[in-house]
This record gives sequence, structure tokens and C-alpha cells, in this order.
Amino acid sequence: MDKPAQATVANPKKSPAASKKLPRTVIVLGLVSFFNDFASDIVIPLIPILLATVLAAGPVALGFIEGVADAIASLLKLWSGRHSDVMSGRRKGLAVVGYTLSNIARPLLGLAGSWPMILVLRSIDRMGKGLRSAPRDALVADATPPHMHGYAFGYHRAMDNGGAVAGSLAAAAVLAWSGLSLTEVILWSAVPGFVAVLLLGVGVKEDKPIIVHAAVQAPARTALPPLRWSVLSMPMRRYLLVLMLFTFARASETFILLLGHQLGIGVVELLLLWSALNFCKSATSTWGGQLADSLGRGALMLIGWTTFSLSFLLLGTVDDGVQLWTVSIFYGLCAGMSEGAERAIISDYANPRERGTAFGWYYLMVGIAAIPAGLLFGSIWQFQSAQMAFLFAGGLAAIAALLLRMWAWPERRHSRLES
Repeated sequence: MDKPAQATVANPKKSPAASKKLPRTVIVLGLVSFFNDFASDIVIPLIPILLATVLAAGPVALGFIEGVADAIASLLKLWSGRHSDVMSGRRKGLAVVGYTLSNIARPLLGLAGSWPMILVLRSIDRMGKGLRSAPRDALVADATPPHMHGYAFGYHRAMDNGGAVAGSLAAAAVLAWSGLSLTEVILWSAVPGFVAVLLLGVGVKEDKPIIVHAAVQAPARTALPPLRWSVLSMPMRRYLLVLMLFTFARASETFILLLGHQLGIGVVELLLLWSALNFCKSATSTWGGQLADSLGRGALMLIGWTTFSLSFLLLGTVDDGVQLWTVSIFYGLCAGMSEGAERAIISDYANPRERGTAFGWYYLMVGIAAIPAGLLFGSIWQFQSAQMAFLFAGGLAAIAALLLRMWAWPERRHSRLES
């Protein structure tokens, strides 16, 4: 019988793992996200405009579409994350299928003739996201030393948001100067989407998870724990429950564009606003991830959620385009700073062999809240006012931030790994 394989011992202070250089896998996955979001954000900012103008649908329809799409994605994320663990960490195949599915369905949104058709295509797009997200995040964690997880996820979010900037700017330029219709612009999103799939297929190699404890042996043939909520650690369960509550406040950012449309802002300017918002998120994501590694994930999460609350409370008071631009830029700068920390906390709590499952649970909890959150926000908007919807979300986010600090504060596990 073969001897069990010994785990690789990594001393973050003395070994190559201590390098501040990100692994090649993480860099390529960042480029994949850049091109995928380039494609996505040619399309996504145009959805509320299509619904409000061409298809004569209101905020309830937008909330329902985004809620259903996010819920479908999140349910699949738990399955795909778990499946990637069952397959002994072979995660790349699921990621390739997910990116391919999204980049087939998304361009077809330009041909939709009704909001139910947009719902179907948007759901298929998010099915692709559901298949790829947890395995992809686990690939990032597998390839990165634990003391750099905040940096790695911050970089990944920066590239993701950078693609959103490029996509919305490209859409704005084409609509302003080329004379192409909305439908033609959306169809052209297939090009950067194809580049993303090609990069993933050719440029990413799966890495074995980096282990930092000398006593740990590779458990390649050990059965995974049951897929039950009770198996998760109490700190992780608390964090996920608070995150689920925060999701009720975290309405789709496309509602910011719908608010701009109601204020009389034109399509090209709305695309520029979307680009500026994502540029701000991209500008602070990597730096925020590095801060999370040094100051602690919880501190960055608390800053992010508190400023989210303040931003949405302010959005509930805007009444012209200048105020909307100002608040949106503030929101983007603060939101980007905490995005890496939110995912890094999951990798802190997870066993290396169960990272896919852990990220699956993370996305599932977010998804359970997605449909009621979208419908609730859209209904308050339609039957009360946009201002009331944003004020409600801002207040709920403040409660979630308080619970994070008082009840679900994450441990600084990475500091123990470095000692």
C-alpha cells in the first residue's frame, strides 16, 4: 500500500510563499474576470434602460429579474463548489462550462422582446455564474498562501471591476459615435466573452492547495463531511447569517441607473456613471485586500458595510444628476475596499479540501435572500418611492454592520498561520 503523501510545509516568513508576488493562476483568473466583465457590462447597465423604455416594465420587474437570476446562481454555486471538492479539487472544468454558458446567453439579451424573455436569458447567464464562481474562488484560494488571501481576492475584484469599467465605456462610446442600436451593441459583447473563455482554457493550471501546517497530511482519500448546515463552524454560521441579512439591503446596483433614468439622465451618461462607479471599486479593491491582510478582515468588512449604509441613505436624498454622481463615486470607493475581505473570510474558515463547499455555502446564503430582497426593494420603490427604498436599504445595512461587530466578528486566523 502506498504511503500517504506528506503535505508541503510552508513557512510564510522564510519560504517563497512569503513573496508578495501573486501566483500566475491568480493573475490569469483576474484577466479572465476582466474580459468576462468587459462583456457583461456592455449588457447589464442597459437592462434597466431596456425595461423602462422599450419593454415598459417597472422597478418590480427589475427587482424580480435580478432576484431570480441571483437566486438560481447561488443555488448552483453550492452544488458546483461541493462537486469541485468531491472531484479532489479539479475545479477548472466547472469554471470553463460556467463562463461558456454565460457568454452564449448574455448576447441574446439584445434580441429579447419581453421582460419574461429577459428573465429567462438573465437566469441562464447567472446559471453560468453559479457553475463557475465557487470553483473559481476556490482555485484562487488553492493557489495563494493564506497570509495573502485578502490581497489575492482584492486583486481579483479589482480586475472584475476593471472589466466593468471597460465594458460600460465601450458601450457608451459605441452608442455615442457608431450609430449602432442597443441590440447590436449587446450582440457584440460576445467578442470579449470569447476571449475570457479562451484565457481560462489555455492559461489556467490547477494548483494543489497550499498547506501551512507541518503535521497535516494530504487527505486525498478521506471522505468529505456531510453537506449539512450543522457541520459548519459556529463562527462561519454566524457570519453567513449576518451576510444574508446584509443581502436584503444590498440591492442590485442597476437600481442606481434606474434612479438616474428617473432623474432624466441620458443613456450615454448613465453608462459613464456605471463606468465611474466600477472604476472606483477597482481602484480600491487591491489596496483594501492588502489592508484586510494586515489590519484584519473584520475591520475592512465593518468599514465597507457602514459606508454602504451611509451611501444608500444619501441616495435616498438625491434629486439631481450632480448629487447622484457624487454619492455613486463615494459608494464605489468604499464598496471596493471591502470586497476582497468578504471572500477571504470564507477561505479563513474553510479546510483546504472543502474550500469549494465553503464558497458554495457563502453564495447560497446570499442567493436565498436575493429574490425577496429584489422584490422588496422594487416594491417599496414602485408603491412608495425610490427615496423610501434607498432609505430602507441603508437602515437595514446599518443593522447588519452592528450585528457583524457585536455577534459575528471574524477571527484573525491568518496571523496564527504566520507565527
